[in-house]
Amino acid sequence: MEIKEAIQKAKQNNQSAFNFLLDTYWNDVYGYLLKRTKNENDAEDITIQAFSRGFDKIDSFNEKYEFKTWLITIAKNIHIDDIRKRKTSIAQKTTKEDEERVYSIIDESPSPEDKIITDQNLAQLLRDIKKLKPHYQKVINLRYFQELSYQEISKELDEPMNNIKVKLLRAKKLLANIIQKK
Repeated sequence: MEIKEAIQKAKQNNQSAFNFLLDTYWNDVYGYLLKRTKNENDAEDITIQAFSRGFDKIDSFNEKYEFKTWLITIAKNIHIDDIRKRKTSIAQKTTKEDEERVYSIIDESPSPEDKIITDQNLAQLLRDIKKLKPHYQKVINLRYFQELSYQEISKELDEPMNNIKVKLLRAKKLLANIIQKK
């Protein structure tokens, strides 16, 4: 079957002509949309819509033009409409209040310089902690680096909670003295 013959038969609502046109031009329209959308699912959905719309309006097809070009134009217009709908739906969902809230959020993430300073300070702090007696090092490690509660530390070290609190207080005072001596 030739293209012109298939178009004539499709205008007469011949199902095999529609199948022939679909098989003939599917890859062209789908490939075009895949390049535009960069998404297989979107490209397939729009290609289906383009063929559906093209077949519904096949009576308006002007045979002076290429059928492939006509289908791709339909597909392009559907894609543009889809993009517009997405943009307007996003714009409608955000209010002026939402925008102000977003702009008022302070970026508290540390800058690269802050990270370097923190890393250097942490390294120094770890060296200072190593100057403490081992049982004080252990309590500080469990509390501040492993973030265990007093009760969890008590179980871990098999000591009463009051002892843990006192050891931690004593370890912090000794550490503060080491840091102040510098």
